[in-house]
Amino acid sequence: MQFTLRISVLLLFLVSTCIPSRAADKITILDEQQLLQLEQRAEQANPRDQCFLYTELVSAMTEIAGQQLKSDNPSQATATLNKIAKYAQLIQVKLSRDTKRLKNAEQLMHRTTYKLNEYLHSASYEDRPTLQATLKQLNQVQSDILTQVFNH
Repeated sequence: MQFTLRISVLLLFLVSTCIPSRAADKITILDEQQLLQLEQRAEQANPRDQCFLYTELVSAMTEIAGQQLKSDNPSQATATLNKIAKYAQLIQVKLSRDTKRLKNAEQLMHRTTYKLNEYLHSASYEDRPTLQATLKQLNQVQSDILTQVFNH
């Protein structure tokens, strides 16, 4: 009886720890107003903070582009990816300045490029060129940020 109870408790523990948490899977996607606020915050921020804030903006917009691709809205996704490319250029420009939170920006960019790569694998053939170009640019930005991290 005790042996059966121990096995049951052990089995319950193993099952409960192996099931992924649904709360961890949920990703909050910014609405249009929040996105505009983040964009304004990045534009008006101290130059040292701009690199990280633009990286946050790129990350949020990548989530939006992914949702647009999943909802079969490639024209909006392409427009969003073009905005991402624009902000990636701004990150590269702002990177030459003395910046704060470089390591955080690099980690966020790493997660962003990983997600964009996932979207690339599930995208339709027509959407892939834009995704590939954006991913290539973001990989370059991540490499530049990482170089700056090691230089500081």
